[in-house]
Order: sequence, then structure tokens, then C-alpha cells
Amino acid sequence: MSVSTVSTQPFEGQRPGTSGLRKKVDVFRKGNYLPNFVQSVFDTRPDLKGGTLVLGGDGRFYNRHAVQTILKMAAANGIHRVLVGQGGLLSTPAVSAIIRKHRAEGGLVLSASHNPGGPSGDFGIKFNVPNGGPAPESVTEAIYRRTQGIDRFFIDDAADLPINETGDYTLGAMQITVIDPVADYAELMEQLFDFDAIRDLFTSGFRMRFDAMHAITGPYAREILEHRLGATAGTVINGQPLEDFGGGHPDPNLTYAEALVEEMYSDQAPDLGAASDGDGDRNMILGPRFFVTPSDSLAVMAANAELAPGYAGRMTGVARSMPTSQAVDRVAEKLGIACYETPTGWKFFGNLLDAGRITLCGEESFGTGSDHVREKDGLWAVLFWLTIVAERRKSVTDIVREHWRAYGRNFYTRHDYEALDANQAKSLYTELAEKVPSLRGETLAGRKVVVADDFRYTDPIDGSQTSGQGLRLILEDGSRIVFRLSGTGTEGATLRIYVERFEADAGKHEQETQKALADLIDVATAICQLKARTGRDMPTVIT
Repeated sequence: MSVSTVSTQPFEGQRPGTSGLRKKVDVFRKGNYLPNFVQSVFDTRPDLKGGTLVLGGDGRFYNRHAVQTILKMAAANGIHRVLVGQGGLLSTPAVSAIIRKHRAEGGLVLSASHNPGGPSGDFGIKFNVPNGGPAPESVTEAIYRRTQGIDRFFIDDAADLPINETGDYTLGAMQITVIDPVADYAELMEQLFDFDAIRDLFTSGFRMRFDAMHAITGPYAREILEHRLGATAGTVINGQPLEDFGGGHPDPNLTYAEALVEEMYSDQAPDLGAASDGDGDRNMILGPRFFVTPSDSLAVMAANAELAPGYAGRMTGVARSMPTSQAVDRVAEKLGIACYETPTGWKFFGNLLDAGRITLCGEESFGTGSDHVREKDGLWAVLFWLTIVAERRKSVTDIVREHWRAYGRNFYTRHDYEALDANQAKSLYTELAEKVPSLRGETLAGRKVVVADDFRYTDPIDGSQTSGQGLRLILEDGSRIVFRLSGTGTEGATLRIYVERFEADAGKHEQETQKALADLIDVATAICQLKARTGRDMPTVIT
């Protein structure tokens, strides 16, 4: 082995966000941008030396180059073993599952999640800790501080490794095992769900469509849904992972999963439609002409958890991110279990999961998960829904409507204003943050404001505090308006506006969501002076 010590200089802007470091591909390709960040991870995680690292990504452009670079750097930094997905592919939940199963010291996930790919698209990298979850802020801050002082990195001068076939290899003293990316994950799913019951469902004539969006879940969905569960060949569409996601935007929502939505709202709609995102940690669920909001999806899962073998009799609690609707809160209250409200970002669920305080958790941004891994998990959510349908033998639509009748309906929407001028958006949000506290006691849309603040969170496990997590207006009837600036994009800024209202009267549950929330939406856009400040009068995406 020939190890080189390469001199380098720091780059600005390498602070990881809620989902790691995400930038345009061109940024990652500049000089030593990628090696600097990877070396900073290795320098701040001494447990990796002599330990095991899991490595893989969603197959987007630059994934293969990054995998080869990281393998050579891992060997040069004394890592004992690397488990890398065949072809460099691993979904984000699979990385978490593999870390946990093989007791690895951590993993590097190569993805920008739901952001577009290709040479002019986005790339990302994040470090997952030994519990399988995203690194907490203490770890990401240490990595960032190191990036600001780094002056060298270590790399082996070897040729590229053959990662297209499974098998064992060596690079100097380091062992490399190229693994089937699906096997460990599929085994875990069989432990959680009754595959025989789901097979019987498909045998009965049940039809579904799963849109993998030319992203990472294609191989997982084909193996599990079509091969192991017997869904009809062709159930999985857009199943081949492509470096540019086929030119699409791999974000499973009503705007970007256009083909799936069109089919599900047609006369030929199958019984269930589902989609996942770039790295496989998000999901969307549809019935014929019926969209299940992510907030309702989490609530329905919690209410029906006893139907899944992996969850029967062990629901300890649930958690949701603050902007997520309060639908699951009502389920937790009826079940007599705890319900936690956390900041946005899956890492905030980690301590609750590790401490056994919660079993299920979710975010309104199409992410749901449980204590089986420490990431949200798109295909897992689809299997959970298949389990509910298989056991109850009712349609997706009927299951949700019955849930509303039992618990009431939380009308909920999110309006995304994407690619805003970053300076304009920051100025708008700063002034809004100054304005919001003064609205307490005011009347908005005929309701008195009882809470007007910037959400703060104290972790009940370790006492750590997190502030600046979203501006909240909570009205006397429980309705909410929430404003947040998103940190997951790489171009401009995204302002998200969340609006929620509870309706107990079952006779009013069939209202169209935007109409049911119209007065609150008008109030929200007026408060932040959106059109006057940005020129935008329509959101980019409505969910």
C-alpha cells in the first residue's frame, strides 16, 4: 500500500445541515472539496480507526467517484473494514439497518435525498453514527470545525476497486466487502411484517403501483414487492436507478410524482399507489383518487400498529416534528401513550428511539419510521400500509375516512415557495421573526392567537436545547400557522408555510383541503407580505 499525504486548504461552507452536506455537483468536484470533508469525518471519529464503516449512496451522478475516493481514504486512515453496496448503491434506511446489524462504527451516506441529480444537479454526504442514525449536532459541529482548519488528507494511491460484483477484497490492510444492497434490509422487513398475509392480498387480485422515480428504491421494491411478495411484474415503475433520475425530480409528492398521480386519479387506478425519493427514506401513499397526507399516514399507522407483528404489544410512544399535523397526537392520547414534538430533522428522534420512549415517528415532509432503524424509511412505510390493508381488507380511502370518524380530521397543508432569492428570503424571515411575538392576543381569521413564538426544544433524554426551529402561531381553537426556511436545498432559499385546522364534525370531513383552510392561508400569506416581498403569489408545491 502506498499512502500519500496531500496538502490542502479549507473551503468555506462545509457545515452539515439537518441532512448532511449538500451542494451542487460542481462544488464537490472543485479541488479537494470532497476529500477535505471525508478527512474531517475521519479526524473527528477516532473509533473508526480499526473499526467498520458502511458506505453507499443513491446512485446519483458523482456517486461512483465518491465511493472510490472514500475507499482509498478509508484504507489510508486505518479503517479495518468497509461494507459497501454493490455498484456503490445503498438506500439511506438500508445503511442504517446495516450499521446496526453489523455493529459498525458508522456509515457515510452519499445522497442529496429528494434533490435533482445529474452533472448540473446536487450531491450530498452525511455521516451516520453507531446507532445507525444521522450524526447529532455535537458530531456535525466537530466535523465542521475540523473542515475549517484542515491542512492535509490521507489517501491510498491504488487503482479503483471492482465494486460491481459482490465479494471480498483487500486494500492494504483494509478489508472490503461488496454486499448485496437489498439482502439485509429485506431480511429485516420480513421480521417486522407478515409477508404471508401480504402475499395473500396480492393473490386475491389486489393491485398496486410503486414509482421508484429512477432512484435507489427500484431494486429494493422489485425484490420485495414483485419477487418475495408476488406483486405482478410491472408493479414497480421507473425501477432502474439513474445518475440523473431520468431527468426527473425524485421527490414523492403530488407535483413531482406526476405520472403516478395521473394513474391514481384515472379510471384504471390500482388499489394503492406509492412512491419513494432519491435515497429511499421518503414515501407517498395514494388510494384511487385519494391522497393520504404524510401526517394522516403516521396517525393511521399508529392507530393500526397492533396489526403488524413487529409492533404488536410494544407501542411505547410516538413523536412528530413540530410542523407535522397533530393528527397522531389524538391517536397517542386514545392509546394512552406518550407523544413528543421535536424540531425538524430525523436526528432529533434518535435519543427518544434509543431510550425506548417512542416506537413510531414521522415528519410531514413524507418521512415516517420506527425503532427498526434510525432513519425514516420509504419502503417500510409502504409495507406497513400493505399490512393494514391485508389485515383489514378495506380500501386505503375507507381506512383513512374511518380514522377521521374515530379521531376527527386535521385539515393540513404545506405551501413551498422554492428557489427564492436567498437575501430576500432571509430578510423576510428575519422581519417575520421580529413580528410574530407581537401577534399574541391578536385576532386572526376570527380566532385569538394564544401562542406566538419561535419553537425551542429541550431534549428529554440529554437536556440539550435547540432553538430557532420555526415561527408558530397557535390559535384558540388549536389551529396553527407555521413558517420555516428550509435548509435542504442548494439553490436560493425555500420558505415553507404550514396551515392546520381540526374538524370534529364528520359531516364536514369531505371538504377540499385548500378551501377548508382558505381563511388561514390568506392570513399566513398576508402576515409575511409574501407577494410584496418576493413577487410570488403562488407556491411552487402544495402538499
